Amino acid sequence: MRLIATDLDGTLLDSASAVTPRTRRALDAARAHGVHVVPVTARQPIGLRAIAAEAGFTDWALCGNGAYATNLFDGRLLFAEELPPETIRALAEALRASIPGLLFASVREGGETFVAEHGYAEIADYADHKRHPHSMGGVPIDDVLAAPTLKLVIRHPELAPTVLFERLQELELAGFEATLSGAPFVEVMAEGVTKATGLARLCEHLGVSQSDVVAFGDALNDVEMLRWAGHGVAMSGSADVVLDAADEVAASNDDDGVARVIERMLAQA
Repeated sequence: MRLIATDLDGTLLDSASAVTPRTRRALDAARAHGVHVVPVTARQPIGLRAIAAEAGFTDWALCGNGAYATNLFDGRLLFAEELPPETIRALAEALRASIPGLLFASVREGGETFVAEHGYAEIADYADHKRHPHSMGGVPIDDVLAAPTLKLVIRHPELAPTVLFERLQELELAGFEATLSGAPFVEVMAEGVTKATGLARLCEHLGVSQSDVVAFGDALNDVEMLRWAGHGVAMSGSADVVLDAADEVAASNDDDGVARVIERMLAQA
């Protein structure tokens, strides 16, 4: 084990979105053994900063479901894969034609800029994006779709994200990758972008082989990463598609599942 790649919400963090003392000790022990500990998340940097001190994250992180790698110490970007405006415009127009009332937001500029459509903030909570809705503002849909985006967010005031995701899968369009993270919206990245592709690029940069990666996750957006890693660990209670992608099922995030696996692996090293 040379690198730990861990999802955050529902995986590393408990139900209160906190890092437990046991989990922090396990992460510190791994780092003391020279193991890279990398958060791999749908969150943007603003959401990572909220828990970075608790988890001891001070180095590379993968954000936006693998769309970009950012250094939490100095803000450097290793890479960033963006969706072009023409792709997100075609996608939005096709979806809006069949589902009235959709709302969109765009993540830009290394994850630091969040551009939301008029009305988006009214149905958002702080927990959705780790930013207060009153800070989101609101712009016309054309402005949301006018620039390249690291992640396009699609949500509806009433329809569940799974419904939107299924409708999106039915569209005869290409050029994007869509997934669900457990948040109340669908997340769309550039074509081919997943947590696995981002992790592969970061591992190449760090000189870590695929077989030396242990990955933890609990949601649909973790599936590719769990399959790619040398050892994929799903959290107890995950959906069947996530469990099937993993080599092992850990205890739940509220029972220090990640810490338990790390402790065992370090003891066996």
